[in-house]
Amino acid sequence: MMHPRFIKLYTLRFREAAAIHRTATTSYFDAVFIAGKNIDGNHNRCRNMFLLSFSTGTSSERICWESTSHSILSRKLETALKDRQMVEAWESFNDFKSLHGFPSDNLLARLITELTYSSDPHWLRKAYDLVLLVLKEKTGVLHSDMLTKLSLSLARSQMPMPATVILRLMLERGSSPPMNVLWLVFLHLVKTEIGTCLASHFLVQICDFFQSEKISYGAKLIKPDTMIFNLVLDACVRFKLSFKGQQIIELMTQTDIIADAHSITIIARIHEMNGQRDEMKRLKVHIDQVLSQFIHHYRQFYDSLLSLHFKFNDIDAAAELVLDMYRFPESFPIQKDMKEPQKPCFVPMGSQNLKTGLKIQIVPDMLQKDSVLKVEGIQELVIFRNGKLAPSNRAVAKLIIGYRRGGRISDLSKLLHIITKEIHSLGGSSLCSDVIDACINLGWVETAHDILDDMEAAGSPMGFSTYSSLYAAYYREEMFREAEALQKQMKKAALVLNLSDEMVISSCLSEAVDKDASAISKSNLANFLVREMGEEDKTVPPIVYQFNSSIYFFCKAKMVADALKTYRRMQEMKVQPTEQTFSVLVHGYYSVGMYRDMTFIWGDIKRNMQGGNLVLSRDLCEFLLLSFLRGGYFERVMEVVGYMKEHKMFTDKWMYKSEFLKLHKNLYRRLKISEARTEAQKKRLEYVLAFRKWVGRD
Repeated sequence: MMHPRFIKLYTLRFREAAAIHRTATTSYFDAVFIAGKNIDGNHNRCRNMFLLSFSTGTSSERICWESTSHSILSRKLETALKDRQMVEAWESFNDFKSLHGFPSDNLLARLITELTYSSDPHWLRKAYDLVLLVLKEKTGVLHSDMLTKLSLSLARSQMPMPATVILRLMLERGSSPPMNVLWLVFLHLVKTEIGTCLASHFLVQICDFFQSEKISYGAKLIKPDTMIFNLVLDACVRFKLSFKGQQIIELMTQTDIIADAHSITIIARIHEMNGQRDEMKRLKVHIDQVLSQFIHHYRQFYDSLLSLHFKFNDIDAAAELVLDMYRFPESFPIQKDMKEPQKPCFVPMGSQNLKTGLKIQIVPDMLQKDSVLKVEGIQELVIFRNGKLAPSNRAVAKLIIGYRRGGRISDLSKLLHIITKEIHSLGGSSLCSDVIDACINLGWVETAHDILDDMEAAGSPMGFSTYSSLYAAYYREEMFREAEALQKQMKKAALVLNLSDEMVISSCLSEAVDKDASAISKSNLANFLVREMGEEDKTVPPIVYQFNSSIYFFCKAKMVADALKTYRRMQEMKVQPTEQTFSVLVHGYYSVGMYRDMTFIWGDIKRNMQGGNLVLSRDLCEFLLLSFLRGGYFERVMEVVGYMKEHKMFTDKWMYKSEFLKLHKNLYRRLKISEARTEAQKKRLEYVLAFRKWVGRD
């Protein structure tokens, strides 16, 4: 029953409609409908009331009404689109849809296109919803170029989920955006962590099409290139998705994507995050051969490798790399002709001894001309100065701490001597002086004196200012016997001539005071030493990296039993496993299809989380969920889902639903819980139904 106020309004509208009918081509019935719609906006309600009121009319009148309203609303929609009046166009479309279904293909395509060109997320969402609606009824309207524009607009407006859905719909229809547009879509997707996850999933999906030869005749698919892989890998580094980054690297090897200089630098960052030092060493063999003009670009690579040497507590390897940096200008290869074809090198992943395994193709001296990436990174351990690479103060501090912790000050002195003697032009003498001064500032006077003696014995004595600083430090510490010995040493080295003891003391103290005053703002090596010593307790012990490296090797060789033995030994030695430990193990089990054994590792993971020793990333949770889903362990699937829900982690339900339909489409489809034969089957059915409900498939 309509409210009296609406009845009065309809009466007024009916009269207006009659006037319109007498003065225009609009039928009386159309005018009544349009007028009534303006009152309460309910199309069907107005239409039903009208048809009920005129039920005594002839069929020809109804045909006229339908025909005329069709043309009026079509013109109205067309005019609104022409004038780009989106509010009016959308209302006209809804009016038309309620009465006659979809408008003509041309009008529908124009509407979607106009909505796509909007920068307003509200209208882009309308375009997305309309496309999904059209796909159910009129798939022929949606051309690839239309969907391409929509995916780009959605990605640009930071709507990664709808943008990825459109890309997936295009892929299912056997098409993809042109390469230059695909670059832009990925560029916008990877600006956020969620967008990066979705972009990586789509990248895996499209590569799977090429690998499995699912491409049908006439399909217009474009294989992703190096640029797209670089965009995704770079985002994995920015959002610390190290495990996902490792998967993308392996995807490059499986799809024969060639890694350029940008790729190698990003891959190095991912190897650093995953503690994969051996992989870095294999890459270094080829990078050391690049042309001199690439040295600035590979600064980040050497930074990452040096970082791993320190994490493994391999001070000798770190020192050798530092020497390599100083020698780089002399060790560059002879300049090659840049017109010479660049041939890819094959670098094995896992071990050079593996006959079967993944091999990545790299071209270290190839850069994309139009690359949108600027892979610079933070200059933490390796800096680029005056056209040369050099260790930063932080790297030098780590070297000093490493040598001192191992009681190897003489080896530190040898390193400083080589830098001073062989590469004096690059500031070796200054570096040695800075190291001694930093030791003095921290009160390590014995260490400073040992280095001083070693340098003198090696034929590279330090200057008067360095001796005077140590002399003053002895006086401050009231170590007069040591000061006296140093004074004699200075005279023997002919650093002071024909001076009385009092004059020597006065000169040293005066020199030290002046040096201290000028060095306050000039050198911060001592500050880095203090900072690095404070960070030592927060770092992962080197033995963990060594265990993880062994487990990684065995898993890559598909020697899962040996990997498990290494992991058990790790537990016996009370060495706390990290997320990387479990990531490598999970991936190893997955590679050989041992999903049941993966459930035992999941038990260890849960115990470590309950003990507060481990926090899982979304990255690893996703892989566990997919692995359990493929193995059919739905109870474990829902446990991981529950953890992700609890920690508010993003889940790409489309991917899980697609995997479920591919592997378990008809699982318990017609079986009811009451019909389950055993308690185990009943329990499994409950978890399957829970998963179906979660992904939206009942």
